Amino acid sequence: MTARHLDGPVIGLDLGGTKIAAALVGAGGTVLARHTLPTPATRGAGVVLDTMAEAARAVWAPGTTAVGVAAAGVIDPVTGTVTSATDTIRGWAGTGLAAGLAGRTGLPVACDNDVRAAAATELDGPDDDGTLIYAAVGTGVGGAVAAAGRMLHGAAGIAGHLGHLPSPEADGLPCTCGATGHLEAIAAGPAITAHCARLGGRPADRLQTVAERAAQGDPYATEAITLGARATGRALGGLANALGPHRVVVAGGVPRIGALYWDALCTAFAAELMPPLRALRPRHPRGGADAAVLGAAALPHTLPLHQPETTGAPS
Repeated sequence: MTARHLDGPVIGLDLGGTKIAAALVGAGGTVLARHTLPTPATRGAGVVLDTMAEAARAVWAPGTTAVGVAAAGVIDPVTGTVTSATDTIRGWAGTGLAAGLAGRTGLPVACDNDVRAAAATELDGPDDDGTLIYAAVGTGVGGAVAAAGRMLHGAAGIAGHLGHLPSPEADGLPCTCGATGHLEAIAAGPAITAHCARLGGRPADRLQTVAERAAQGDPYATEAITLGARATGRALGGLANALGPHRVVVAGGVPRIGALYWDALCTAFAAELMPPLRALRPRHPRGGADAAVLGAAALPHTLPLHQPETTGAPS
């Protein structure tokens, strides 16, 4: 889509399962104000929209032109709706995200998936014609794909959901989407933690505990981490053969647990590559903690704007 010029600052909202981050973003990506609220994930979509509007009002300033929303779930930017979602946020699937928030804030709203918005910060502006694969491995496994410098959205906004690629390592394991055998079921943080216990290790409450045990030589923790890493590396390597990317970025909390994970992922990735791609290696994201809100604030410049005085029809 053609970029549009907005004269004033934009509010960027990053909606996750645990928190809502808001930022007022000015020219050149300068963050002018910030605010964070916990996500009322168990109280229904209406309460979530109310809380998002509250976070937006906390950073609003005179001259604010629009709101960009980077949200969990499968987001269709054209209709402004959540077309599919897990139960991380209760009742989120089917929500009229753009229309609901436009009505609550009085500002035009553009929306997209949170990982896709963050991935856009890896592109080098309108002249970037490269192909990018971006994976986010954390509580779930998300992703995004850009071709010729443009994010792919696909039917109903579903493009890039890498966590739902079939994975031999996850054979028979239930996925959060309701299917079985998907990458997320073995590679996400909670999945690695659960697999450690299945292998015979002591139950753990979080991935960091598993990582600490692996650092101390625990064989169950080591195997669970490396299996999740190998599954992710293999899936990304196969996808690289299909798409021929110039860059592969792996973000999220899981890759930050240490070299054991990262080395296993990179080794598995490299083993899958066809000869023309042999020099390609995954890399960490270059954006910092603000990547999601900055990506959200960029959305109104390129995606359909849903106006508050309409029923959600984009402009």
